[in-house]
Amino acid sequence: MITRQRLAAGICALLATLTAGVAFPAGAVADETDSTASPKVELVLDVSGSMSAKDMDGGSRMAAAKQAFNEVLDATPEEVQLGIRTLGANYHGNDRKTGCKDTAQLYPVGTLNRTEAKTAVATLQPTGWTPIGPALLKAADDLNGGDGTRRIVLISDGEDTCQPLDPCEVAREIAAKGIGLTIDTLGLVPDAKTRDQLSCIADATGGTYTSVQHKEELSDRVGQLVDRAADPVVTPVATAGTAQCTSAPTLKSGLYTDREEFGKQRFYRVDVNPGQELRASVSVGADREVNPDYGVLLRAVTVHGREIVRGEGTGNGRTDVISTGLRYPKAESDDDNAPAETVCLQVTNSFSAASGVKTTPGLPLELTVDVVDGPDKASDVASFGLGRGWWLLAALVLTGFVAGLLWGWLSRWRLAVWRTN
Repeated sequence: MITRQRLAAGICALLATLTAGVAFPAGAVADETDSTASPKVELVLDVSGSMSAKDMDGGSRMAAAKQAFNEVLDATPEEVQLGIRTLGANYHGNDRKTGCKDTAQLYPVGTLNRTEAKTAVATLQPTGWTPIGPALLKAADDLNGGDGTRRIVLISDGEDTCQPLDPCEVAREIAAKGIGLTIDTLGLVPDAKTRDQLSCIADATGGTYTSVQHKEELSDRVGQLVDRAADPVVTPVATAGTAQCTSAPTLKSGLYTDREEFGKQRFYRVDVNPGQELRASVSVGADREVNPDYGVLLRAVTVHGREIVRGEGTGNGRTDVISTGLRYPKAESDDDNAPAETVCLQVTNSFSAASGVKTTPGLPLELTVDVVDGPDKASDVASFGLGRGWWLLAALVLTGFVAGLLWGWLSRWRLAVWRTN
């Protein structure tokens, strides 16, 4: 009996193995390691005395930063070489000259040991000055060398206290070196001076500025920036939209930057051939203080002004960037020589400047244009919602049928043996 039971179990195991082999083909193996240079990221954290203020969801700014760092360290992609630098973390005195040299590398840029990095972060206590400029210079040196993506993520709650070394000028010097290093900044205090300085630092290197006032926002944003370093580098192309479609620039697939005045509109042209689909999205950033309740509208219109499709987004002052997008598939034509259709993309915003805020230059705008082959007809791929999954369903049905027959035969055989015994 034991031998027969083992035989039955072995047959069932074989069937399970065959089923798994059908569902997960042997060809589905991991990709080979990419030979390109590893991206490098250095997190630069302000540890000055003001980071002890308790205005981040009931906790201190320092506690929120530590929590964000721990979550980001857990989620950092394996291919990213990450380091941590501090500013204002070690000098407790009042000597300005000494305090303005207080920047140190807490964790070196390299292959990440999550436990060691977390242990280093846990030791930080709000201490001294805010030498942002010197810290950026040192961080640029930390990331020097190699051909991969290089990114500095600066988290601060105030202005640099070590002038005349202007951190904005430091960022411009770093950009002028042509080493392809991007600086993204996050401000923990939404005052105008901090916003202006951190925005200037980010703009100088093509980075982004984000105002953050909650712990979850901080964790999410730092994580996004670290993940972005692992993505292929796409350099936006500067363009200049116009107030009328007839004089607008014609864009190909790509990423573009422009500036748009408060409450104004910008036009861009895109040629779409029959059988292609236009996919477009736009983001407009509030790089200065704006009034709440605003929106962004992206419209695809014909050269004669008839609307084809639109996308719109609204904000209420809790975010610095607002985005929207649209898709327009152009039907195929029986005429092989049918001309392309010129589609005008119209970007309109309803931002308004707060009292005393300059309205020039316009708000930063980022436009993504992608013209791809149109989707297949529904009858070709829908298959009642299963698409190419029909083959897997058929294989599972066949395997289940064979397994049922074998199990029934084994059950009847075991019953006959039991009756005989």
